[in-house]
Amino acid sequence: MDKLQQEPNALPPVSRKLVELIEKNASDLTRAYLREVKANPNMPTYHSFPDQEVYERAFVVFSQLGRWISYEMNSEEMKKYWVELGKTRRREGFSLPEIFLALCLIRKQLWNKIQAEGFLDNVLDLYQALELYNRIVTFFDRALYYAIIGYHS
Repeated sequence: MDKLQQEPNALPPVSRKLVELIEKNASDLTRAYLREVKANPNMPTYHSFPDQEVYERAFVVFSQLGRWISYEMNSEEMKKYWVELGKTRRREGFSLPEIFLALCLIRKQLWNKIQAEGFLDNVLDLYQALELYNRIVTFFDRALYYAIIGYHS
């Protein structure tokens, strides 16, 4: 097992700081996402769901992102969750563009918060910042990829 998976305190400081930022602001990030989804005309299926349900679904994504960054979630766990999510969204009548846009809007809220907090302005180690950026991008890319697989299975 990777040493980082065994020892959460072994995370690079920038990763630990981002996980803390997500945990501290998950509710605010999720509420901002919900407002954007409900106002977006390209998300009609999301409009038909109760606000609380859309909120809870987005909150889970932020939670998973934190687990992914801190190495508490492995690739198999991620694959299983997102494949099942893709199947569920298809049964619920979501289009693939809506699923894609939902993940883009969640990522957008995260980046808005990172910028507003000056998070990357304070990072002294460029390598750590790039590694963190790569983990975030990988999370969203895999989530979308596995959701599409589930959607089509």
